[in-house]
Amino acid sequence: MHKIVYVPLDERPCNYRYPLYLASMTDLELQVPEIGLLGRKKTPADTDAVRDWLVGAASEADALIVSIDMLVHGGIVPSRLHHTSEAACKERLGVLARLKQSNPRLRIYAFNLITRVPAYSSSEEEPDYYADFGNELYTYGWLKDKAEQEALDADETARLESLLATIPQSVLDDFLTRRKTNAYVNAETMKLVRDGVIDFLIIPLDDNSKYGFSPLEQRKLSLLAEELDLGDKIMIYPGADEIGCTLFARAFCEAKQYTPKAFVRYSSVHGPFVVPKYEDRSLGESIKYHLTAAGAVSHDNSCGTDFILMTNSPPVGQKEMAECSTPYGQRHRSYFSEVNTKEFVQAIRHYIREGHMVALADVAVSNGSDHPFMKLVSASGLLHEIAAYAAWNTSGNTMGTVVSHAVIESYYRGRGDDSAERLNRSRAYYYFRLIEDWGYQAIVRKDVIHNELPKLGASYYELTHVQAEVYAVIREKLEQFFAQYVQEGCPGRVRIEDVHLPWSRMFEVGFEAVLEQ
Repeated sequence: MHKIVYVPLDERPCNYRYPLYLASMTDLELQVPEIGLLGRKKTPADTDAVRDWLVGAASEADALIVSIDMLVHGGIVPSRLHHTSEAACKERLGVLARLKQSNPRLRIYAFNLITRVPAYSSSEEEPDYYADFGNELYTYGWLKDKAEQEALDADETARLESLLATIPQSVLDDFLTRRKTNAYVNAETMKLVRDGVIDFLIIPLDDNSKYGFSPLEQRKLSLLAEELDLGDKIMIYPGADEIGCTLFARAFCEAKQYTPKAFVRYSSVHGPFVVPKYEDRSLGESIKYHLTAAGAVSHDNSCGTDFILMTNSPPVGQKEMAECSTPYGQRHRSYFSEVNTKEFVQAIRHYIREGHMVALADVAVSNGSDHPFMKLVSASGLLHEIAAYAAWNTSGNTMGTVVSHAVIESYYRGRGDDSAERLNRSRAYYYFRLIEDWGYQAIVRKDVIHNELPKLGASYYELTHVQAEVYAVIREKLEQFFAQYVQEGCPGRVRIEDVHLPWSRMFEVGFEAVLEQ
């Protein structure tokens, strides 16, 4: 059996569990460390213990998918907080060359984020000073980068000078020193690609924008990739928590010598040209990155494709793009004139009736499903004929998740493998996505925050004292959601188990979805 070892970005379900769901649909083995080894939020993993586990697990593996942020810093949030020297970082990276030397057939797929710079002031996932100077640091980076690309106007110049007077030098020094170290790690990781240690590298842009520290570092790394002549082995594009799934799909395609063809269809003619919130490029360009990174190829029409990626796209981008929590009537007016969801659902029906496999990427809004649109899909009777779905957090998170599932599902469908066990696992993951992305993120989360937590004397971040009660309420509401919008036509009963909040906050939820037939 083809064995893949996986070192996740952190311990949350999106990084730890989702690739395991994908692996369960295949005949490949995915080995992960015990979750307790991976730290928790701001508490870093023991990088020595992770390294030791990796050395043992990868000695006879065929492939390795590894988060450099975990290997070097102990996770995604610790990568934003550390004070590790460049020398120590390079030493931790050295294990990859030793692994390749001891197991030359090992294919190494790595990913390492360009550190994000949120536009808001909060220290929940950032250094403590980000609560006071987060927006100022973001704006400083935005203006500094813009000044390198084009001239600032008088107001922008004055704003930059004001920020330099406002941000304490110690804060700026700490922030910039850490970014310099993380940029160094990315450059050293690229050199491992040049040396043949890493076979394929993704450098995701975590929560980025047109200007700022992230795009500045992206340009430098792109120039380095060109200098090292690594254009076909390195990809830099918006994303983060979905990359484990993307690289599993790529490893799967290489193991199976499979290159799926995907045709992309949008709900809005503006869709491929819109720049989604939290990203720096058009949706159409991003989708090409996600397909290519996962081992697929974009096809020019629906005939002869392995799957069709139906993309419920926003008609407008950046700050004007709606969140899933935005009241429907308060969305930008283009949502009511430049998206034709009724025609889009009709097209889904047409493609399915023609025998195409359809995957649905729901990215019209951020941080959850487009609830009015999904009600239309449910009412159409097509919900149980769609093969894959995602709609969580950023557009990149959604795209990488739905594409990776579609890649794997299309392989088995194309070979007529409809074995009950494999199909059950794939469908269970599909329903899991509906429950989390539509049920929790678009409906239940807001309901619980506003209507249930106050009754329990709890809040968004302060709920551990009534944890069991909160979990029970969430589970009950998720079951109600499923019964109302999904159950009719479902091939079996979906049991929701082990509901929990991984970081003791309301943003993300963890649970298991078991499909009983």
